[in-house]
Amino acid sequence: MIGDIAETKPCQPKVPMDLFHSGQVVKICAPMVRYSKLAFRTLVRKYKCDLCYTPMIVAADFVRSAKARDSEFTTNKGDHPLIVQFAAKEAQVLCDAARIIAPFADGIDLNCGCPQRWAMAEGYGACLINKPELIQDMVRHVRNQIDNPRFSVSVKIRIHEDLKRTVDLCQKAEATGVSWITVHGRSVEERHQPVHYDAIKIIKQSLSIPVVANGDIKTLKDAENVHDLTGADGKIKHTLPAGKMTFQWTAVAAFLYGEIGVILVLCLPFISPLRWQKIFTIPLWSKLAVFWNKMFLTTIILLIVLFLDAVREVRKYSAVHVSEKTVNINTNAFDHIQMKLFRSQRNLYLSGFSLFLWLVLRRTVTLLTQLAKQMASHAALETQVINTTEAAKKYMAENEKLQEALSQQGSGKKKESAEVTDEKLKKEVEDLKAELQKTSTALHKANNDVTAVKKQSEGLKREYDRLMKEYEQLQESLNEAEDKKDL
Repeated sequence: MIGDIAETKPCQPKVPMDLFHSGQVVKICAPMVRYSKLAFRTLVRKYKCDLCYTPMIVAADFVRSAKARDSEFTTNKGDHPLIVQFAAKEAQVLCDAARIIAPFADGIDLNCGCPQRWAMAEGYGACLINKPELIQDMVRHVRNQIDNPRFSVSVKIRIHEDLKRTVDLCQKAEATGVSWITVHGRSVEERHQPVHYDAIKIIKQSLSIPVVANGDIKTLKDAENVHDLTGADGKIKHTLPAGKMTFQWTAVAAFLYGEIGVILVLCLPFISPLRWQKIFTIPLWSKLAVFWNKMFLTTIILLIVLFLDAVREVRKYSAVHVSEKTVNINTNAFDHIQMKLFRSQRNLYLSGFSLFLWLVLRRTVTLLTQLAKQMASHAALETQVINTTEAAKKYMAENEKLQEALSQQGSGKKKESAEVTDEKLKKEVEDLKAELQKTSTALHKANNDVTAVKKQSEGLKREYDRLMKEYEQLQESLNEAEDKKDL
């Protein structure tokens, strides 16, 4: 290979990246074992093939053996644009191989999609999709050691069972400065199963660099159909518009604007809480109130999940550092990383403010309801106070009228009652005097009776004493008579 090329001056290669920005579907001849040699590439170029690959070349053998270089790689002036595909597992070996072919080709492609057992056993091919750090290291080394900024470095992969891993792999490769990514829409275990074009579409939507669709494309019609299905391999934009959002974030933004509108309406000063209370008590809201708590909690959980996902994306793209050389080589990668960081920050603000306003909205509705109840209670108490005041005034007026009537009637009767009272008192005094006179007479009579009784008692006492003396004398006489009889 080196001898054949040395006879002619290396031509100024075309730039493959210009094909992806031409606005047309790029038709690429895939690397096929034992087929994609110089003669076959020359043939397909006559049928308007835009870009050709060599068969996969083991980089270690290519660097180590001149015989392998002569056998595996031949080219000529018309064989452009040309991509040389290598199988490698060491960054420096891939760099050495890239430096060898750099004067004669337009770029290299790292094969990370070959499912053959021998290749995976040697650490080549599809086993590399599980080693994103190694792929990044190899792409970074080639970028740093190839001085030609127009030299492309691409990667061909297969998809994982978990598509998120594939998207993450592609985004890491993009951040490292890869020119484009070719995606074979099957997993490592799949051979003849249908190609997952929907997976290619998702990957394409996740990147800003060109994405080439691969798998079961046998005719030009197939290529156009796959382009329509996936959006890959044509009309690649330099940057994605800042306003273009995925469905979930569009829904979150609409939800945020809806929250702002509802809160503004709830805060309108000319709509009183009592009116809102009437609105909240209509039958429709009563039916929705049954599901309100579940809907509120479900929305909280969804917004928290989206918020945490946005935080993860911000941390992910904030941690990506693109070297100055990579920026000069592939400005799209740097712009895309900045755009991804901007989008993740925007999504963070959307989800964060949506979560905050959702809580504020719940609190606002609760406060309006409580305020309406307080206002209704205050109005009822105020009405009761007014009614009580009016009743008290009425009773006071009636009391004053009664007092006036009583005072008028009492002034005429007062004199009559005083005269009657005096007469009664005089009569009672006379009666008391007569009674007193009778009592005094009776008392005097009683005193006289007592004196007479006292005198009579003294006479009886004297008579009693006399009788006692006579009795004693008789007793003594009797005793003496008895004594004489005894003698």
